[in-house]
Amino acid sequence: MWQQYIPYIIIYLVIINLIAFILFGVDKKRARRQEWRISEKSLFLPALLFGSIGANLGMHVFHHKTKHWYFRYGLPLILIVQIALVALLIKYLA
Repeated sequence: MWQQYIPYIIIYLVIINLIAFILFGVDKKRARRQEWRISEKSLFLPALLFGSIGANLGMHVFHHKTKHWYFRYGLPLILIVQIALVALLIKYLA
């Protein structure tokens, strides 16, 4: 029954992860130019909305926020929790 929603879920995940990745790149570019920055809350929000893969990739690809412990440990922790939630959901729905 829920399998019919899989394509929409995949599209959502691709979009939210792309947004998270791009936000890290844009904020890094703005940091280099000493321009107005994206708030840290705004960088965490897409990660919390299941964009943690994109956020983690953005953090490492752009070498941005890697010195902040709450990003260095927080984003991978969010990813681990999300993977566990999805695994439990799949087990429950299967």
